[in-house]
Amino acid sequence: MNDLLLATANTTVLDGKTVLITGGTGSFGRAFVQRALATKAKKVIVFSRDEQKHYEMSRQLTDRRLRFFVGDIRDRDRLQTALRDVDIVVHAAAMKHVPICEYNPIEAVQTNVNGARNLIEAAMSCGVEKVLSLSTDKAVSPANLYGATKLCMEKLLVAANAYAGDRWTRFSLVRYGNVMGSAGSVIPLFRSQQKRGQLTITDARMTRFWIEMAEAVALVLRGLELMNGGEIFIPKLPTSDIETLAEAVAPGTPRATVGIRPGEKLHEQLISVEEVRRTSDLGDVMVVWPEFQFHTTLTGFRMGTPVPEDFVYSSDRAEPRLDLEATKAMVARVA
Repeated sequence: MNDLLLATANTTVLDGKTVLITGGTGSFGRAFVQRALATKAKKVIVFSRDEQKHYEMSRQLTDRRLRFFVGDIRDRDRLQTALRDVDIVVHAAAMKHVPICEYNPIEAVQTNVNGARNLIEAAMSCGVEKVLSLSTDKAVSPANLYGATKLCMEKLLVAANAYAGDRWTRFSLVRYGNVMGSAGSVIPLFRSQQKRGQLTITDARMTRFWIEMAEAVALVLRGLELMNGGEIFIPKLPTSDIETLAEAVAPGTPRATVGIRPGEKLHEQLISVEEVRRTSDLGDVMVVWPEFQFHTTLTGFRMGTPVPEDFVYSSDRAEPRLDLEATKAMVARVA
């Protein structure tokens, strides 16, 4: 666990603010909402298209500052209504399952790309102060449609700072790897398969970055504190190979190799080769600076220490690589 990131997350960034989170009924959304309600935020708005999850969440959380908006980021008019008097937006809504996006490409584009455009335009129109969007390692040198749509979303959000001009609204992103235990992740899948007596392994060589939900929330809070517009904030994450993960989750359970699914990579990257030359290390996080200066959002000064020219941040080479005992400890923290 990245204790330094958890320690530097500043919850006061939400104090007195009205905060809206798109995809607010999802795994990350629920965790962020709970953290936001523990601050002095003025109001927390959950924006999501899933009516049933709204109902369930409203039964679990009864804070008077909480509001629920049923809506889809594909619907700009609904976003415009929801963003009225909002100060901060955390954008977590997305289609994220690689095979589903491959089979339903237009739907993925409608949500991940057109939805981002709608959010940008509505946020500027409503005078939102900060928009921080969640991205993924799959957006780096994408090999699947999901990654391609998230890369496009990143480009839209960064460029939105130029469109904003002298308006108040600023846009930045966080980018991270697989969230342990989130909906659709491999850990709950392995636990389910363990009961049936066999795990399915795509490829024994496969590696992935891992982040705990508390760290993902802390990264967003840190990004909201540091952002001036156009930055991509990246955490320092451990990696694990799929065989070690399988043994940690379901020791001794037989495994069958089924091959890599359409659009999957053997290894993921969090920073591309081209981004290295504009990446700085801030200690608790790294930041990829935008290629362009946007009006007065960024000066020539860049915080932190530039990473080496030969720096590589891919899941097969990044440190620390978790051994079996460390992977077991990581998995044990996932409910």
